[in-house]
Amino acid sequence: MGDTQDWAAEPGAAERARSVLATAWSCAVTADGAREEYVGAHTVTGDGAVLLDVPEDSALFAAALCAPRGEPTAVLEFADVAPVPVRRRIRARLWLAGFFSQRGARLLFRPTRVVLRQPTGAVLIEPAEFAAARPDPLATAEAQLLTHLADSHPDAVERLTRLVRPESLHAVTRVAPLAVDRHGLTLRIERTRAHGDVRLAFHTPADDVSQLTERMHALLTQAAAACPRALQRHRADGDR
Repeated sequence: MGDTQDWAAEPGAAERARSVLATAWSCAVTADGAREEYVGAHTVTGDGAVLLDVPEDSALFAAALCAPRGEPTAVLEFADVAPVPVRRRIRARLWLAGFFSQRGARLLFRPTRVVLRQPTGAVLIEPAEFAAARPDPLATAEAQLLTHLADSHPDAVERLTRLVRPESLHAVTRVAPLAVDRHGLTLRIERTRAHGDVRLAFHTPADDVSQLTERMHALLTQAAAACPRALQRHRADGDR
């Protein structure tokens, strides 16, 4: 899956995990052998604990409060889905194992084990590191930023491919913005039966959207100075 483009600075695992948690709209909860899906029912505290709105007559509510202490009694799963339609849209999965306690009408979940799985593999994150980390400053704006770039500025996306090594563009069928964070922009390079990701680093990190705009303009200026290179697209099966 990987391409030959060098990977530049990117968020650490704990920051990436907190970003997934901050932007996920839904979560799956497994406790006492049962699995339930919740949409728009959770919020996140400053130290990474999860507050979950669960009906009082839910089996999860009873299982969570009656579970013995000692070992983690529940697992929460979150998926990070690319906002732009691409092949294999799930960019990462986050699993939190830990305990529930009651907080008024809600359940408070504190993780004791944190696992982040990305295409490069799974990483075990120390709970204290997870609690101390903060989401990427662009995380909550990322979906809008990427869909705007893909829908309104496809010419800019294609121009940025001048910064990608030619071998990574072999037989390309489509290039789309996959992710953006304070350190850089990731492009998805799709081919007929495969894909790869390349990362374009910003010259310095962007701490907000206005700084991101400047960093993107800098990348486009750099691309404009590079040798023009038309994409040699390979026709996908069924293309005419």
